[in-house]
Amino acid sequence: MTSPLSKAKSQAEAEREQDYAAAREKHLSAAGDALVRLDDVFAGYVPGVNILNGCDLHCDEGELVGIIGPNGAGKSTLLKAMLGMVDVRSGSITLRGDDITGAKAHQLVAKGVGFVPQTNNVFPRLTIEENLQMGLYHEPKKFSERFDYVAELFPALKTRRKQRAGSLSGGERQMVAMGRALMPNPSVLLLDEPSAGLSPALQDEVFIRCRQINATGVSIIMVEQNARRCLQICDRGYVLDQGRNAYTASGKDLMNDPKVIELYLGTLAKA
Repeated sequence: MTSPLSKAKSQAEAEREQDYAAAREKHLSAAGDALVRLDDVFAGYVPGVNILNGCDLHCDEGELVGIIGPNGAGKSTLLKAMLGMVDVRSGSITLRGDDITGAKAHQLVAKGVGFVPQTNNVFPRLTIEENLQMGLYHEPKKFSERFDYVAELFPALKTRRKQRAGSLSGGERQMVAMGRALMPNPSVLLLDEPSAGLSPALQDEVFIRCRQINATGVSIIMVEQNARRCLQICDRGYVLDQGRNAYTASGKDLMNDPKVIELYLGTLAKA
């Protein structure tokens, strides 16, 4: 005889599968010729063990897409799969319709992809200016033009350009890291938990800067643990669970979805 606990577990699993199927159907109907598109991606670090289990995502030109979910859901792995930093076992990743599955980081930079990792994202012994130069090492003649663009977004980087990055606060380092990723003029910027470890005030500043960057025409795909703040600024959001899309909708709709609130936002969005 099946116990009430087993019945409840089976029902929860069935409902989760229905949610996955609905998210998959929504992706297939909406992705079209997106700037960035992931279809049914399986990926992982250890042979035979997948972290992503059929993940879908798309980001249109000029869009800001947020990715939230519990720890271990595969959020950062998703970005690493896009960057060729983790083994993609099946599925496809495209940029403007071109297959970039497994492409190396330097190839992706040349194609217009920027990335800001969560940690170790500046060269501490180099000055702010030298850090930004590293972002444009292959086209040094464009430095002045791109520096002016970055300095308009982050004015403090211009006035303190000769200061070593290692002497900066966490929030200031994040600005340098974002500035360096913007130097090659990317069409899409991947951000891995940009507010991690920052005070609430600095977190707000990071989110404001993300919106400003997006307003200049740069598409953004952002993984973030501060779920509510992320959903407040993103055009669309994805909720990842067990390496798959549990829900996808506009940021506003996800914030007001009873299921998302009950299952995810209650534990994710206390910051």
